[in-house]
Amino acid sequence: MDTLLRFYKFSLIFTVICLGLGAWYGWSSTGNLAGTASILWIIIVLSVLEISLSFDNAVVNASVLKDMDEVWQKRFLTWGIAFAVFGMRIVFPLAIVAIAASISPWEAVDLSLNNPQEYERLVSSAHVGIAGFGGAFLAMVGLKFFFDAEKDIHWIEAVEEFLSKFSALPAAEIALLLLSLWGISTLLDPADAHTFLVAGILGLVTFIAVEGISHMLEMKEEAARMKGAVVRSGLGGFLYLNILDASFSFDGVIGAFALSNNMVVIALGLSIGAMFVRSMTIHLVKKGTLAQYRYLEHGAFWAIIVLGAIMLLSAKFHIPETITGLIGAALIGLSLLWSIRHQKRVANGQIKDPAAD
Repeated sequence: MDTLLRFYKFSLIFTVICLGLGAWYGWSSTGNLAGTASILWIIIVLSVLEISLSFDNAVVNASVLKDMDEVWQKRFLTWGIAFAVFGMRIVFPLAIVAIAASISPWEAVDLSLNNPQEYERLVSSAHVGIAGFGGAFLAMVGLKFFFDAEKDIHWIEAVEEFLSKFSALPAAEIALLLLSLWGISTLLDPADAHTFLVAGILGLVTFIAVEGISHMLEMKEEAARMKGAVVRSGLGGFLYLNILDASFSFDGVIGAFALSNNMVVIALGLSIGAMFVRSMTIHLVKKGTLAQYRYLEHGAFWAIIVLGAIMLLSAKFHIPETITGLIGAALIGLSLLWSIRHQKRVANGQIKDPAAD
């Protein structure tokens, strides 16, 4: 219990603060206990949904964070949360409304507080572009993990071995994504198709740019190490993780309007969830969970590919977040079960120790 409290103490404190703010806002806006309780309940439900739908995010975050030193791990938990909470849960939807309605940010804030129905409509109207950008970025994150010729551990062997071998073809995953973007765009109206394609290409370019920046930083760090300098590794990973987090949160921000169109309520609920995802990430890193469970990382990256595909398809089809969450949870759960099964087979001498593979 003490160990768990160490990882989640700040998240619990943050939750209490957010619920306190929610109670104050509920009372000041409704003036009665029933209205306040209703607002608090929506905040709690939003936070639980955000946590349950983001476990794959935490696992992927941990796969990057485990290679960063402790200084950058702490920065991700502190500085990064400001971007995740303030940037994506508050500024992002306000920016969408300001751009879509050609109004100032302050007018967007006023609209969100005094005309939440119109605020919701404007945010939702940007869904096609968000689906293209976020879906493309997440799909590339997942595909890059499997299109890797050096990858020697496979969970779904037939598929993953094929993708690993197919990676010998340069930019194969980019070609696959571009074909997917084009195919989905043919299902849309011309105006939406243009928006979707441009957003998808920008998502792809963003992924390539982040990868390039990370690679350049790693090269500089390696050169510094060879000269005997002490290097704090992690800036590239820090940038990558924050953009990845942003992509994960796109659909969550829009999907939250199914429960409430109140900006304050949505921001408080999703922010609690975002904080717990950060804590889960650190927990996975510190406990060495990815190393302990052989296929858990694979399940998370398959879940990301599915999430990316669903985001892309959501430009045309409505797919409930519950289905997305269940598919992701099922993939991670199965990969965990396969990992435990593998451990038992190693212990029983049925297969060799992974280190000897």
